[in-house]
Amino acid sequence: METQYKNIHQSIIDQCKAGNREAQFELYKLYYKSMYNTSLRIVGNCGDAEDVMQESFLSVFNKLDSYEGKVSFGAWFKKIVVNRSLDYLKKRKVVFEEIDERVMDEEANPQMEIRQIDLNKLKQAIMKLPEGYRVVLSLYLLEGYDHDEIAEILHVSNVSSRTQLSRAKRKLRDLLVKDELFSFN
Repeated sequence: METQYKNIHQSIIDQCKAGNREAQFELYKLYYKSMYNTSLRIVGNCGDAEDVMQESFLSVFNKLDSYEGKVSFGAWFKKIVVNRSLDYLKKRKVVFEEIDERVMDEEANPQMEIRQIDLNKLKQAIMKLPEGYRVVLSLYLLEGYDHDEIAEILHVSNVSSRTQLSRAKRKLRDLLVKDELFSFN
């Protein structure tokens, strides 16, 4: 028998299951910002992320009885947000770039030297990435998914996930270097 995950907000979750509107609003206030940011990193647009969030909350409230407590509520909710965000991209007919199935030699990739990067410039550069790159980069670096999980979520191979991440990092580095060069002129 699997043990239940002990959620710190279990009483609010239970009240939501009972249909308590005030508890639903409390849950909304607790999770909105983090789940919105998760969606924003994937869809890349504030308005679209807002739409995805509204749909995600409706989905969570409708599916709350299916939450079994095997993982934290936040992890369960985040999976819904990630899936809704990806569904949104699919609806916009986003096609991931064709992926070369060869694993790139890590030693062939020039490493970006470590230096102080303005956080806002980094966020702007990430938003300039093609959606396929941004999604894989966000899922891996920001959401903490591994390549097997990304492959399952995006219905691609593990190698494809690794290749997309490598290309996303290279493109991000190029964008940051380009921005740095222009800022000195």
